[in-house]
Amino acid sequence: MKTYKNSLSIKQWKEDDRPREKMMLKGKIALSDAELVAILIGSGNREESAVALAKRILVSVNNNLNTLAKLNIENLCTFKGIGPAKAISIITALELGKRRRLEEALVQPIINSSKSVFEIMQPIIGDLPHEEFWVIYLNNSNKIITKYQLSKGGITGTLVDTRMLFKKAIEVSAVGIILCHNHPSGKKQPSQSDKELTQKIKHAGNTLDVKVLDHLIITLDDYFSFADQDMIC
Repeated sequence: MKTYKNSLSIKQWKEDDRPREKMMLKGKIALSDAELVAILIGSGNREESAVALAKRILVSVNNNLNTLAKLNIENLCTFKGIGPAKAISIITALELGKRRRLEEALVQPIINSSKSVFEIMQPIIGDLPHEEFWVIYLNNSNKIITKYQLSKGGITGTLVDTRMLFKKAIEVSAVGIILCHNHPSGKKQPSQSDKELTQKIKHAGNTLDVKVLDHLIITLDDYFSFADQDMIC
C-alpha cells in the first residue's frame, strides 16, 4: 500500500519537512504560519499530518492570524485532532503575540502618524467584541502623556462624555488629543454620529486650547483616520 507523507507523523518525515528541524536548520523566519501552528499542536489525526491540519485551520479563517486569535477553545475543538490542550496552546501563543505587540507599542511614546496611533491602539481595542472609546493625551512635542478609556459600550456604539474627556486633559496638562474607537463590525468608515461627535469635541477643544489632532476608527486589521482624509478642519 502506498503511504503518503500527510498520513505520517512529523518524526517520520524527511528532515527538511519537519517544522521543528526546519526551524533549527533555517531559523524561524523560514517557517510558514501553518508550520508554526503545527509545532504548537505537535500531531495531526489519522487522516492528516499536523501541518495539513494547521493549514485547514488557517484556511477556515482566511489565513488571517488576527481572526484565528478570536477563536475560543470550543471553536478550535471542532477540528478533528484538536482537543482542549492543543486549543489552549494555540490560544496561548496568539495571546502572547498580542501582549508583545502591546509592550512594543508602550515604548513608542511619540506620535508622528496615524499609523503609529493604529499600532499602539490596535492591540488594545482592535479585536474587541464591543465598542470602546479611548483618548490619547499628548504634550506639545506629541509625546504621549497617557491613554485613557473614556467609555465602554455595546456592539454598535458607546456613549462619550465630552466633559470627562476635557477634565482629564486639564488634569494631565495635555495640549493635544487623539480620539480612538473601534468598530467590532470590521467596517472602518465613520458613521454620521462619528462625524458629528468629532466636530463637537473639536469645537470644545478650541475653547479650551486643546487641539484635536485626529480621530481613528480601528478594526481588526485596518483603520480610518479623520486627519488623513482632511476631516479635521
